[in-house]
Amino acid sequence: MVNRPPVAVPALSRRARILIAVGVAVLVLLIVGSRLIDTYVDWLWFDEVGFRSVFSTVLATRLVQFLIVGLLVGGFLAVNLVIAYRTRPVFVPVAGPDDPVARYRTTILTRLRLFGVGVPLLVGFIAGLSALGDWQTAQMFLHGASFGVADPQFHKDVSFYAFDLPFYRKLLGWGFVIVVISFIGALITHYLFGGLRLAGRGGQLSAPARVQLALLAGVFVLLKAVGYYLDRYSLLFSRRNPLFTGASYTDLNAVLPAKLILMCIAVICAVAFFAGAVLRNLQLPAIAIALLLLSSILVGAAWPAVLEQFVVRPNANEREAPSIQRNIAATRQAYGLTDRQVTYEQYSGRSDVSPSDVRADTVTIPNIRLLDPSVLSQTFTQLQQRENFYGFPDKLDIDRYTVNGKTQDYIVAVRELESASLAENQRTWINQHLTFTHGNGFVAAPANTVNSALADAGSGEGGYPVFTVSDTSRQGDIPVTQPRIYFGELIDDYAIVGGDPGATPREFDGRPENYTYQGKGGVPLGSWARRLIFASYYGERNILFNQAIGPDSRIIYNQHPRDRVEKVAPWLTVDGDPYPAVINGRIEWILDGYTTLDNYPYAQRTVLGRATTDTLTGVSRLPDEEISYIRNSVKATVDAYDGTVTLYAMDDTDPVLRTWMNIFPGTVQPSSAISDELRQHFRYPEDLFKVQREMLARYHVNNPSVFFTNDDFWNVPADPTQNQPGVDQPPYYVLAGSPTGPGRAQFQLTSALVSLRRPFLASYISVGCDPQNYGKITVLELPSESQTLGPEQVQNRFVSSAEVSKELNLLRQSETDVRFGNLLTLPVGGGLLYVEPVYIERANRQATFPQLNRVLVAYGDRIGYDPTLRGALNQVFGAGAGDATASPGQQTRVPNLGAAPPPVSAGTANQELHEAVADIASALQRLHQAQAAGDFAAQGKALADLDAASKRFDAASRAAGGVAAPPAAGGG
Repeated sequence: MVNRPPVAVPALSRRARILIAVGVAVLVLLIVGSRLIDTYVDWLWFDEVGFRSVFSTVLATRLVQFLIVGLLVGGFLAVNLVIAYRTRPVFVPVAGPDDPVARYRTTILTRLRLFGVGVPLLVGFIAGLSALGDWQTAQMFLHGASFGVADPQFHKDVSFYAFDLPFYRKLLGWGFVIVVISFIGALITHYLFGGLRLAGRGGQLSAPARVQLALLAGVFVLLKAVGYYLDRYSLLFSRRNPLFTGASYTDLNAVLPAKLILMCIAVICAVAFFAGAVLRNLQLPAIAIALLLLSSILVGAAWPAVLEQFVVRPNANEREAPSIQRNIAATRQAYGLTDRQVTYEQYSGRSDVSPSDVRADTVTIPNIRLLDPSVLSQTFTQLQQRENFYGFPDKLDIDRYTVNGKTQDYIVAVRELESASLAENQRTWINQHLTFTHGNGFVAAPANTVNSALADAGSGEGGYPVFTVSDTSRQGDIPVTQPRIYFGELIDDYAIVGGDPGATPREFDGRPENYTYQGKGGVPLGSWARRLIFASYYGERNILFNQAIGPDSRIIYNQHPRDRVEKVAPWLTVDGDPYPAVINGRIEWILDGYTTLDNYPYAQRTVLGRATTDTLTGVSRLPDEEISYIRNSVKATVDAYDGTVTLYAMDDTDPVLRTWMNIFPGTVQPSSAISDELRQHFRYPEDLFKVQREMLARYHVNNPSVFFTNDDFWNVPADPTQNQPGVDQPPYYVLAGSPTGPGRAQFQLTSALVSLRRPFLASYISVGCDPQNYGKITVLELPSESQTLGPEQVQNRFVSSAEVSKELNLLRQSETDVRFGNLLTLPVGGGLLYVEPVYIERANRQATFPQLNRVLVAYGDRIGYDPTLRGALNQVFGAGAGDATASPGQQTRVPNLGAAPPPVSAGTANQELHEAVADIASALQRLHQAQAAGDFAAQGKALADLDAASKRFDAASRAAGGVAAPPAAGGG
């Protein structure tokens, strides 16, 4: 039966075509216009921070990938559609008057150009969009640096696995996509135009259709052969044996030969398809496909299973020993745990120490930290907030400073603008974006002391930090030339700063002064075009019409230090805990950046987010991505005033870092550019240390046989101070002596490890943070038979002690919450000293905050419990043992808001200090009364009096020999 004449399809009217075109244009404008505005705003931001090359490189790479993939996928599809159409049969049989294929064929023929061009364009566009995301693989392939280390199996440089193999895999994947889409397109075309007929017994296939489809199938099988070839290298990431990552005995002796055999069979199968296309015989490729399937079952699956079951498992400890040895060596190299970085020392863990020995320790004992940065956020807020819209992060930070020639660790924080703390009546657009724009001040407290001991449990006296504050109104022990904080962790919305030259300052900067931003941070907002762009971006018309925005105005956004570093260095995994430091008088946020890989041959893999999760709160969780290589290659700083982002190379030898520096030249400063003062404030990153201690728990073992039996493995202990069973104890920063012997005090990051599934202490790990020993890891190994108590056992002994449990029960009965601080483990005198602060907080009260109540100390089987560290040490070691500890400062106690003036401690009592405290309390009381009455004039007078009294208090306190804890102004 011959073709019927095509049925005419009614054409659209001119009006309908115009309406459709307008509708499509509007839709495209809404979709594309929003993306263009977002891209332009990002481009302005990258230009502001000086990293426009990063933006342009990433954008160009994505566009090139979009074009290449789109053209290849769409182009190959178009070619195959054209071939299938031009080789269609001259006469196309029709199944009947209601043949649905005929209707589709007619529709296509009437709009042949639309389908012939539109379908490949649409498919190519979708394929191009899917290629936009992964821009790193191509760039790393093009700029990959050599590791100088070869894998033990194929003897290829590790860079092949890190940079080349992923790119080849990506190309192979797109090759499969192109062939499959082309095959489907050709198959449908042949079916619609008669080259493939399903009617009749077995159907019919025209000669041109058979040739085209056979060639495409042959190319597919040929690509499969390439896949088998690349699979050989992927065996070095095998997880066949759950004990380790890497090629096992079965992989090397069964799977590897099987891949080569299957590769050869796939090549033969592809040749059979090509021959079948020429010989017009599909039996040969059918036989080849059956052979490939049968071989993949027998050779690729059955044979490895038989070898694993009957050869490997009965002798696994011997068969797997070479692979385990390779895994140990590669893991240590990949995680920075080689003998060059790690020193192992034997440590007894037990020692009889006399009081004179402890008293003679002038390095560790005087610097024992009593303040826990994860507990004291609310204390800092209540005592140093000053205004309701200022705040401190949930977790404070630890750093060291040299004051008056003495170096000690401090709890540090900056008084930031906390957008979420604005009162409801303060949440106008002008207040949120033009008035309350920045924080004010750097707040620190020595970590080893408090203002005074809390002699009577629950009495309310003492136990508070000894603050030193530098802000716009005063300078403390750590002077700051620019204390304003425009970039921080708590600011979550944009700010518009600056204005007309000579205009009245409008940014709140403390009472009664306001301020006009003078820095270079932010994007200029002076032109009407910029204002229109940002008004559209934020959906806020006030940006366009507000008269306070002048030619010198700037808009500041992306204020979080972590966000800024992640944007300028998208190739870094950024640490979750930025910390502030005063560098040359300016407040700088310091962040750690990691370079990671997930395909280091034979190296053990771990999930980054899981390995770095513990009971520590107030930090950003790292992504749950698998890694097998990590380096702290970059230190980043963000200026808290102008937002300047600077990246420094911390490990110039890291091949991954060198690769990214090749991709983005000039964005990372060499390590020689790091100033000495900045280097003094570098800390070894906690997240990296958590990953390394997890690896050290297993990979301190050298012997493959011992590794196989797990006999000498360790565990990270659960945190006994928190009610979170099974969650890891975090590592702690301490200022202490060297773990291996006498010397000066060193700032270090430490952690205890216990035996596998046993609570006894197995080792103590410490890594140096000071410039001279930065990154040097020391592992003190305890004898397995010593049965030294671990953190959980020590905590149990603390709380089960008769004296301790009695007092804690009394506190809880008096509606007092008890919070255990960090349980520190410190090597002292050949043994291990445990120290834990105990904080109390009034329950069910709004204006309450933690204060240090007692100090717990354990050494061996002895326990001390006292309001002071000195007293607790004396209980453990004998009289005089605690003489080297820092004495609590003689400070005034912190009064409750609105209460009568508190008595001044006798050690620093003087009339001026007493009068200042009384005036502060009086001003606070009048302020609360004025707020309750809604009397704004009285509020202003009370605030002015409060500010004046606070300044007199600070001056009198410094004259009296220290900085006392002032009354809480501004409340919480």
